Amino acid sequence: MMILGYFILLVYLISLVFVTIFCLMQLHLLYRYYSKKLSRSSKISVEQSIENTDLPFVTIQLPIFNEKYVVERLIDNIMQIDYPKDRYEVQVLDDSTDDTLDITKSKVAYYQSLGFNIVCLARTDRSGFKAGALKAATVFAKGDFIAIFDADFLPKPDFLKTTMSSFNDPKIGVVQTRWEHLNQHYSLLTEMQAFQLNVHFTIEQKGRYEAEYMLQFNGTAGVWRKACIEDAGGWEADTLTEDLDLSYRAQLKGWKIKYLEDVTAPAELPAEINGLKSQQFRWMKGGAETAKKMLPKVWSSNIRWTKKVQATVHLLSSSVFIFVFLLGVFSVPLLFFINPLGIKPESFTIFLVSLLSIIMVYFGANVGKAWPRENVLKMVLKFLLLFPIFLALSMGLAFHNSLAVLQGWIGKQSSFVRTPKYGTKEKSTSISKKSYFSQKMDWVAVGEGLLSLYFLGAIYLAKAYDMPEFMAMHVLLALGYLILFGYAIRSKFAQ
Repeated sequence: MMILGYFILLVYLISLVFVTIFCLMQLHLLYRYYSKKLSRSSKISVEQSIENTDLPFVTIQLPIFNEKYVVERLIDNIMQIDYPKDRYEVQVLDDSTDDTLDITKSKVAYYQSLGFNIVCLARTDRSGFKAGALKAATVFAKGDFIAIFDADFLPKPDFLKTTMSSFNDPKIGVVQTRWEHLNQHYSLLTEMQAFQLNVHFTIEQKGRYEAEYMLQFNGTAGVWRKACIEDAGGWEADTLTEDLDLSYRAQLKGWKIKYLEDVTAPAELPAEINGLKSQQFRWMKGGAETAKKMLPKVWSSNIRWTKKVQATVHLLSSSVFIFVFLLGVFSVPLLFFINPLGIKPESFTIFLVSLLSIIMVYFGANVGKAWPRENVLKMVLKFLLLFPIFLALSMGLAFHNSLAVLQGWIGKQSSFVRTPKYGTKEKSTSISKKSYFSQKMDWVAVGEGLLSLYFLGAIYLAKAYDMPEFMAMHVLLALGYLILFGYAIRSKFAQ
């Protein structure tokens, strides 16, 4: 039994150390983010618009698959881009298998009749999924620069003029902008997603950029130099995160990614649990696949070692969910062995530095940057309300996301499952009757329900064994899994 106790303790400590290191690296990015800001008292925050003279020709690519609720909105928005008609073209890459394609063709024909340079490129086999569509279309792209927008994005009219000036530096291969959220206030689910994405698109992306670490193109709301795509080997479909993959290949070739935090592109967040999970699965599994593919190339390259370390943490970021899951699961049997092993529960309090680090990062990203300016006290209270719920949901997603990461590491093949969008903005908008809405409730959701019971029992045990140090974690885990299971039940029986 003592051997079992030591094994449980070892797994728990390894998980705790990994999570703590990850959190401290996030804190380091926060430092990088603010140290650069404070050292630039005269910095202009928004990119200067490029002049109308001698504008480069740009190809705008819109990859689409079964997006009938948002495709018209997308095309109408893109055609309002403030850029000379003769200096850009639009390729709508529509691989749809439903009536989206008819809607697309009708819209394209309408704008062609108005003299716009727009075409619909439809494939029937969907090979390579999004990466395959981009690769096939790039062959026909006339522009030296390629802007990419997913179906739910609504870039502002000055998007091209505020990004293209960055390419005056011939080493810049990619320009990425910050995502905003069209339907952030639609539900608790969308609020939590925005809460997390705000960290990625401020502290993480800008922190890495300012420190000259490797960062990523986020698949949309950015512009590529066509020569960079070709030099890096083009789009490849051997991972589910083709954007992260190509970003790293380009940077290892010597190209730079410029991140424009103050140029934004609004987009729609997944409004229901199955859509969110399909997106999370794709990002988590694709992140593991890309790590497996690119880490050997990163470490065999001649970039500085600090950059290699940060790239490693970046590529392994999805894998943190495995350790969050193990941390939670093994913390329960550990309760039985703490006293027999002679461990003082308060000795674990040193690892609270990880929680403090994440609180600082999320506060800086949301209250410090992404949220609209309002009464400071109101913003702080809002943060104090949302952060525990976010933390609970993030911990609850650890089971689902760990399975995705493991599939990525072992090389299990799966399709690119796109995240359905419904054109939602208002809370009153119902999506349960729309054709893409999924009522499935798989075994993972059932597992989340069982895990909620497991951690509810852990709360009782922590109290019975007089170990309040574990109480807060078990409450958050129980709440997170219970919320996810509740959303699954709600979707299953939605009317």
